[in-house]
Amino acid sequence: MNKFAACMLAVTLTAAPLLAQTATQDTKNAGHETAAATKDAGHAVSTGTKKTYHKSKRGTKTAARKTKNGTESVADKAGHDTKVVAKDTAHGTEKAADVTARDTKKIGKKIIGDKSPTTTPHDPSK
Repeated sequence: MNKFAACMLAVTLTAAPLLAQTATQDTKNAGHETAAATKDAGHAVSTGTKKTYHKSKRGTKTAARKTKNGTESVADKAGHDTKVVAKDTAHGTEKAADVTARDTKKIGKKIIGDKSPTTTPHDPSK
C-alpha cells in the first residue's frame, strides 16, 4: 500500500498543474470564442443593415416613380378635362350671347312698336 499511496501522491501532484493549466487555457479559449461570436454577430448586424438600406432605397425609388406617373396621369386627365370644359363653356357662352342678342332685339322692337318678325330666328342646334 505504501507504494500505491506514493504513486497516487505523485500522480496527484503531477496532475494538479496540468489541470490548472487546462483551466487557464479553457478560460483563454472561452475569451477567444466570445470575441469570435461577438465579431460574427457584428457582421450579421452589418449585413442586415445593408440589406435593409438597399431594400428601402429601392422601395423609395419605386414609390417616387409611381407617384410621378400617377401625378402625370392626373395632370393629363385634368388638362384634357379642362380643355373640354373650356370648349363647352365657350359654346354655351356663344349660344347665350346669340339668345340674348335676339331677345334684346325683340324687346327693342316691342318698345318702339315694330311688329315685323325678328331677322334671326332661334336656332336650337347652337
